[in-house]
Amino acid sequence: MRYRMSPLLVLAVILGGLSGAVALAACPISAPQLTTNPDFDVIVTRRTPLLSFKNATGGQGKRVYEIQLARDKAFAEDRLDYTLPENPEGVSALAIPDQKPLADGTRWYWRVRATDEAGAHGPWAVSRFSVDTASDKAFMNLTRAVPVSVKVSSGSDPKNLLDYTDQGLSTQWRAAPPGPDTAWVELDLGRERSISRIWMLADSGNRDGWPVAFRWLASPDGVTWKEAVKVTDGDTYRFILDFAGVSARFWRLEISGWTGYAPGINELLLYSPGLPPVPSPPAGPYVLVIGNQHNGAAFTELAARVHEMVPELSTVTVPYYEASMAMYEALAKKPVAILLSGNNADYNDLPMFEYNGEFEIIRAAPVPILGICAGHQMLSFASGYTRVRSMGRSDISAMEKPARYAEIRTLVDDPLFRGLPQPFTAPEVHGWAVYDPPQGFTVVAKSTYIQAVRSQDGRLHGTQFHPEIKVSYNQAENVLRRFLRDALAQSTPR
Repeated sequence: MRYRMSPLLVLAVILGGLSGAVALAACPISAPQLTTNPDFDVIVTRRTPLLSFKNATGGQGKRVYEIQLARDKAFAEDRLDYTLPENPEGVSALAIPDQKPLADGTRWYWRVRATDEAGAHGPWAVSRFSVDTASDKAFMNLTRAVPVSVKVSSGSDPKNLLDYTDQGLSTQWRAAPPGPDTAWVELDLGRERSISRIWMLADSGNRDGWPVAFRWLASPDGVTWKEAVKVTDGDTYRFILDFAGVSARFWRLEISGWTGYAPGINELLLYSPGLPPVPSPPAGPYVLVIGNQHNGAAFTELAARVHEMVPELSTVTVPYYEASMAMYEALAKKPVAILLSGNNADYNDLPMFEYNGEFEIIRAAPVPILGICAGHQMLSFASGYTRVRSMGRSDISAMEKPARYAEIRTLVDDPLFRGLPQPFTAPEVHGWAVYDPPQGFTVVAKSTYIQAVRSQDGRLHGTQFHPEIKVSYNQAENVLRRFLRDALAQSTPR
């Protein structure tokens, strides 16, 4: 049976379509989100960084991006201009070309805006970063000085300042408004210690509460105070404050200027000069596990899985911020292999200098190394910050055999991956991924992004997925089992 539309109904459909088209055309173009990599005031350790951002929305047709870098806020000094088509997967990225590397030891402002097919422009999104290629080359030669207690002038939740198990670093202390002219935090280290670096973190996603003018005071008894370091023009949410070592038990942060209605701090970390203690290895063969959680633990039950898969092996776990080649060389007995664990915090909010010792181990330790999740990303970070980027989303295994995890495919022959189904499934818990592997690495497996790499000499392997997680759909457990058995066999005298 055929139906005929009345002339009035036809006219309504036409007008409705036209109004929809007009509404579509009038949809404004949003600014891209510069929260992926490098985030505001990140220290970039390569001269050809990757600049990535979440795509804009709105406009007509396909969007392209205009990207500018300059040495000044007005974008006039040494300006560089680029055009980039949009990546339809949600995050677009520009790699600074090798032919035009950025100057080392400099600060760069960068901005990006979208243009649609009709030529309409969206607003600029602006950020900045610094280039310092030497800043990740050596262990920091510092140890964390963890306070035993904290007091504040006002407000709630001062424990959040010292909550190093808050992996997302999202909780904070906020002074109560309107409060006095100066808000303060007082830390007790429990004993006198020499402090030469302080890390301060505020809310990266919200300028409200950023400290602008502040100073740190030190005291042997909590009564008599002496100024150690002072900032009068802060305009960021992260501070790395280096100064000549000052010995004191009590440390006091006084904030006299801030953005918004009251100052807010997410985390404080103090550091003493020196080397951490060297762990004592067990009598038999063992694996050194480097815990990459912000509190130094492993993200999963990695140590237990090592012993379960290869009972002959035991483990020693060290925090990433205590790992270094000096520590490795001082071990009375060397491990048969090293595992680098995952973590669940955004690198933008971490004191990345704490990973320098792990980078040393990746570059120089003469034993097999397998990095898992964040540990896999560390293999690329060891050759420069921004080789890894935020995906703009999270891939988290939430059900049996999620369809999107069934597309991990092995690309080249690798002993650790032999016998796996094609494609294979494996658990994933991450929001960052390797975008740009260093020279000398081969991509072993991919899904829609890089899932596994190995170095040319076969000493280094990395998996974005988690071969150690015990779930029914994990078809990649043998990747870890073979790594461990091969490492044990290579270490056994013939």
